[in-house]
Amino acid sequence: MAAEVTIAAPFLVMLLVFVGVVIHRGVDARIRIDDAAHQAARAASIERTPTAATTAAQSTAASALSSAGVTCASLSVSTSTGGLRPGGTVSVTVSCAVDFGDALILGVPGGKTLSATSIEPVDLWRSTPNTGSET
Repeated sequence: MAAEVTIAAPFLVMLLVFVGVVIHRGVDARIRIDDAAHQAARAASIERTPTAATTAAQSTAASALSSAGVTCASLSVSTSTGGLRPGGTVSVTVSCAVDFGDALILGVPGGKTLSATSIEPVDLWRSTPNTGSET
């Protein structure tokens, strides 16, 4: 009996470490994607036009994930500006397909799509772009 336990114990420990690393990768990716959504929503909320806000959100989310070391198989950034009116909100949803294949030397088949949404207020006292119709 002692011989079987001595032989099986290292494999069970390796299995637990393997599962722990995969779970850690998922939790870490979730935290990084939440942060990227927050940064993207903030960047979009300070822009003056909906087009600029959408562009800022996409570039900020990609940059935040890249600098955090999260590699997405596919990245989707959806921005809802609501016209960027003072007192309104900007909502950004970041979706990232995370691949767990490089988690360990053995590799883990598949991955998971994680997403996060963040909402930021547009400053109530901000100036609006001059459209030329006002005198």
